[in-house]
Amino acid sequence: MALAAALAAGVSARAQDPGGARLPLVSARIDSGPIVGVVHETANVFRDIPFAAPPVGLLRWAPPQPVAPWTAPRETAYPGPSCPQPMNANGAPNSGGANGAQSEDCLQLNVFAPKAAKGAPVMVWIHGGGHQTGAGSIYDGQAFARDGVVVVTINYRLGALGYFAHPAITKAAGGQPTGNFGLMDQIAALKWVQRNIAAFGGDPKNVTVFGESAGGMSTLALLATPSAKGLYQKAIVESGAGWFKPTTLAAKEQEGAAALAAIGVPETAAIDDLRAIPVEKLVAIDAEYGPFTDGKLMTETPSQALARGHAADVPLIIGSNSGEDSLLGPAKATSASFARLGVTDAMKAAYPADAGDDDRLARAMFTDRFMGGPARWVAAQASGGQPAWLYHFSYVGGRFRPAMTRATHAAEIQYVWEYWGRRTPMSVVTDEDKAMAALMHACWVSFAKTGTPVCGSTAWPAYDPRTDRLMEFGASSGVRTNFRKVQLDAQQTAALPSLKLAK
Repeated sequence: MALAAALAAGVSARAQDPGGARLPLVSARIDSGPIVGVVHETANVFRDIPFAAPPVGLLRWAPPQPVAPWTAPRETAYPGPSCPQPMNANGAPNSGGANGAQSEDCLQLNVFAPKAAKGAPVMVWIHGGGHQTGAGSIYDGQAFARDGVVVVTINYRLGALGYFAHPAITKAAGGQPTGNFGLMDQIAALKWVQRNIAAFGGDPKNVTVFGESAGGMSTLALLATPSAKGLYQKAIVESGAGWFKPTTLAAKEQEGAAALAAIGVPETAAIDDLRAIPVEKLVAIDAEYGPFTDGKLMTETPSQALARGHAADVPLIIGSNSGEDSLLGPAKATSASFARLGVTDAMKAAYPADAGDDDRLARAMFTDRFMGGPARWVAAQASGGQPAWLYHFSYVGGRFRPAMTRATHAAEIQYVWEYWGRRTPMSVVTDEDKAMAALMHACWVSFAKTGTPVCGSTAWPAYDPRTDRLMEFGASSGVRTNFRKVQLDAQQTAALPSLKLAK
C-alpha cells in the first residue's frame, strides 16, 4: 500500500492535461501485475505497458517471450520508447511520425478505454512506416474511446531487428519460426489483448485489427498467418497494398548475409557475434523489410492465401488514397518507375488522359499498381465469404488547397482517428475537414461495433466484383461504380502472373 501511494503521488505530480491541471489516476490489474494510468477527458489512458519481454541480448532475433511479472503498481501514464529506427537529426518526426527516445526494449502497447466500459468493442492499431519507422505511442485514441471503443496501439520490431534472416539466426532458431520477428510481436500483442483487454472494459471476442501502409500490409499478413486466426474478428486495411511476390527463407538469408557483409560482418559469423552488433549499425541498414514466407510462421503470401481460400474469413474494409504516388517523392517519376512497373504499350493505352506527361503517367500507374488495384483485388477475393467493403480516399484538407489536388499516402489517418496530431494546430482545420473526420470515424466505429460500416445517410454496399462498387471519401463522397476499371484491370493483368497464386 505504501508503494502504491508513493507511485500515485509521483504520477499525479507529473501527469497534466494541456491546460496544466493534474489528471486523476486510474488503476487496472493485468496478468503481469497492477498498473496505474491517468484519466483524460474522454478516456482512461494507459501507456507503455509491456506485452513481451525486452528483445535484447539472447532475445535479439528470437520470438517474443513472456513478460516478467511485477507486484508493485507500475506507472503507465507516459509513452515508452520507439523501437530502434532512423531518426531525424533535428528532432523532427521521421517518415513514420516518430521522434524522441528509442530502445530495443520497446515491446509495449497503449490502451485508450472508455470510462466505465464493459464489453466494449476493441480496435488494435498497427502503425505504418515502411516496417522501418513509426511507433504506436504517437496515435491518440481518445476519440474512439469517447465513442465507446477500446483502442490499443502497439510497437513491433522494425527494420533489421524485425524482419531479418541470416544462416546463424536460422541455426539458433532450432527449427522454430524465424525471420518474421515483427509479425511475431504483433501476434504476441493480439494474444495479450485476448488475455487482458477485459480489465479495461473491452470484449476479447469483438476485436478489429487495423493498420495503415506497413500496418495494412501487416494486417493482410495476419489474415494469411494460421497462428493468428481467432485473435481478431474483423480487419481494416488502409493503403496496405495486396499483391505480394513470394520469396523463401533461404533467399532472405542471402540478403541478410550480404547486408551484414557490407558493414564488415563475415558470413561465417555466429549468432553471438550478430547479437553483439551495435544497434546503430543495424538501424542504418537500408533494405526492403516486411513479412515474408518463411515456411513456418507464414507458408503463403497474403495474395496466395486469399486466392486459395486460406485467409481468415472475417469482415474486411480495404482501400487506398488518390495520391499514393507521394511515396515516390517530389522528383520526376519516369524511367525508373516504368521499369519497375513493366510498362507496356497496352498498359499505356489504358491511361489516355495521362499519355502526354510521363511523370503524371508514372504516378498514376504507381498508385493503381501498388495500392488501388491490389485493394480492389483483395476485396474481390474476400467477397466470397464474410463481406468486404472497398473505399477510395480522395479528400484534400482545406489547408492544402489549391496547391495539392490528391490525397497523399497516410492522409486519411487523421480523419479516421478524428485526431489532428501533434503537428496540426486546430486553427487550420476547417469545418469541412471536421465533417470528413466525423464521417470516416463513424464508419470505422460502426464497423468495430457491428461488423458493418455505417457512413452517414449513404449506404456503403459490400463489394461484389460483378457490380464493382466502392465508397469514395472526397469533396463529394458517395458510391462509385466501375471506378478506374480500365486502368485497374490493366494493372491486375500485368501483376498477377508474378504472384504464383496457383496451389
